[in-house]
Amino acid sequence: MKAGQPNARFLDAQVFKDFVLAPYREAKFGPHTGPFIFEFQRHGMSIEEFCSQLDRFFGELPKDFRYAVEIRIAGLLGADYHKPLETNGVAHVYNHWSYMPPLVEQHKRMETFTAPFTVLRLLTPLKISYEQAKKRAEPYNKIVGEHPEIRTDTVEFVKKVVAENRRAYVLVNNRAEGKAPLTVEALVDQLRA
Repeated sequence: MKAGQPNARFLDAQVFKDFVLAPYREAKFGPHTGPFIFEFQRHGMSIEEFCSQLDRFFGELPKDFRYAVEIRIAGLLGADYHKPLETNGVAHVYNHWSYMPPLVEQHKRMETFTAPFTVLRLLTPLKISYEQAKKRAEPYNKIVGEHPEIRTDTVEFVKKVVAENRRAYVLVNNRAEGKAPLTVEALVDQLRA
C-alpha cells in the first residue's frame, strides 16, 4: 500500500544507527561479517539529489563499519555516483543482475574502486528477469546452466581487487547458476588455477 509513496525515513542515518548499528554493536558480531549493503532499485529522484542524499547519509554514519551500495539503475553509474562513495569510503556493489551492465562495464563507468574493499554479487544471468532466473534454478539442487562469463569476470575482478590490496567479498545467489555452493567451488577452483 505504501509503494510509490515518499518514505520519511529514506536514508535516515539516525534510524539506521538506532535500529541497526546499535543492536549490531551490542551483539559483538562485527568480526564475523562483511559490509552493510544498501540496495536501490528505484528512487524517484534526480541523480544529483540521490547522490547528495547518499553523501549526507554516509557522512553521518560511524566510520568503524564497512558500507556498500548496490544500485540496479545502470544510468547512475558514473562520476556523480562515484564521488559520494569515494568521499565516504563506501564500496559500489558490482552486481551481476538482470538489467545491469556486465561487471567489467560497470567498472569502466566507475573508473576506480571507491573503498578499501569491494563487493560482487552474482544474482541472475544478464538479460533474464528475476522470475525467469528463479523458475530456471529451482529447486536449487544443481547447476542448471554454467555461465563461463560470470565465472571468468568474477575471477578477474577478484584478482584485480586483491592486486590493489583491497578485500573482495563475493556473494553468490542460487539464481545465478542453480546452486550457489557449486558456483562458489568453481570460482575457488578457477582462482587457484
